[in-house]
Amino acid sequence: MKRINKFNVFEDNKQKRFLYTQNLVPSKALFEEELIIDKGVEFRAWDVYRSKLGAAIKKGISQIGIKQGDKVLYLGAAHGFTPSYVSDIVGKEGFVFCIDNAPRVVRDLVFVCEERTNMAPILADANHPDSYKDLITKEVDVVYQDIAQRNQVDIFLKNCDAYLKKGGFGLLALKARSVDVSKKPGDIFKEVRKQLEKSSMVVVDQRKLEPYEKDHAMFVCKRK
Repeated sequence: MKRINKFNVFEDNKQKRFLYTQNLVPSKALFEEELIIDKGVEFRAWDVYRSKLGAAIKKGISQIGIKQGDKVLYLGAAHGFTPSYVSDIVGKEGFVFCIDNAPRVVRDLVFVCEERTNMAPILADANHPDSYKDLITKEVDVVYQDIAQRNQVDIFLKNCDAYLKKGGFGLLALKARSVDVSKKPGDIFKEVRKQLEKSSMVVVDQRKLEPYEKDHAMFVCKRK
């Protein structure tokens, strides 16, 4: 296994579909992923066709801002697939607050979090950051969002303003068709970048996610 740049993420040049993270809970596969032992260390295969964060790394994003020991606010955690890999990246000293507003998927998320002491499921609406302020009492190092709603940029900025520390990173996995189905995705990406640059955030990198995710882009931002 070879570490990718400064990320706590690894790759095998023979496997184009997968990245790898060191398994926080050895011998435990959460999503029927393959577990691989390399030089005595266990890694989880990470299918980048199922993860926008994984896709962004495969597309050569310069940084993700998520490192060992970080506290991450994850908006749109769903069943917990990508959050579980973020859990591996931040390790035992880090923590992932997993927000989703769908009771059915949060039930699945609970089972994932039960296997990992550095994850917590929170049933809440990310449109209303104040609704979970009692659970997140300190600023976080990273805000990550994957929410397919028309106002997804506003949701992202509200949560960054509420919880992200100065100099912290915000990652926005943007679905263009959810913003406006009548416009070309490329035009929407340009509009979103302008909106982000007028906010408290600075865009430090941007990647389209094809062929892994159609009409998606990942924006990596840093709080001023």
